[in-house]
Amino acid sequence: MIQWAKSLWRCTVEVVKRNELHPFKVLPRRWVVERTFGWLGRYRRLNRDHERHAQTGETMVYLAMIRLMLARLGRE
Repeated sequence: MIQWAKSLWRCTVEVVKRNELHPFKVLPRRWVVERTFGWLGRYRRLNRDHERHAQTGETMVYLAMIRLMLARLGRE
């Protein structure tokens, strides 16, 4: 599997072993990602996967974030 990834994408793969008893670890800035996903979830087109191409979905994310930023900049 690692050789396949190296040949296909010309990248290096590093396997990280865990030495902890409990693999769950709280990430310090994960709330930022969860909050952003919450903002994007308010847009109907992003709520379900209707797009045929990944580029169209990416464009919709950009448009949603632009709309969010404009609404915040327009506030007084």
